[in-house]
Amino acid sequence: MAEKKNILTYEGLKNLENELQELKVNKRKEVAQKIKEAREQGDLSENAEYDAAKDEQRDIEARIEEIEKILKNAEVVVEEDVDLNVINIGCKVRILDLEYNEELEYKIVGSTEANSLKGKISNESPVGTALIGAQQGEVIEVETHAGTLKYKILEIQRSN
Repeated sequence: MAEKKNILTYEGLKNLENELQELKVNKRKEVAQKIKEAREQGDLSENAEYDAAKDEQRDIEARIEEIEKILKNAEVVVEEDVDLNVINIGCKVRILDLEYNEELEYKIVGSTEANSLKGKISNESPVGTALIGAQQGEVIEVETHAGTLKYKILEIQRSN
């Protein structure tokens, strides 16, 4: 089975590349130094600093592996090429929650980049799925466990 493509915006790609660089160049050295210092304290069987440093090293290596896997299967959305007539990955959308008469703004991103606290929703989320392909002025319905939500699309714009 082919691995799932990780859809990323250019910003998301750069953030992952920067994190990978930071982990490989700086964090690996820092944790190696912590392990070296902890070893110098003698008995490793009861050395909490050594255990903590080894745990940190394992976490760093796991994150490096995870990022490399994401990047290996990355498909970057060129945001300048996004068609602003319909909602797609890489655009910002301003919508109106018809139940609460509240305006919301989201950036549609691939699932790897999704962060609802930063207004980035995944194209695979219920709201993201309903928004993809919709046009300005349209009303969409989103089925959730809490019931049906209705949103009116007010504006589609480039995210940068």
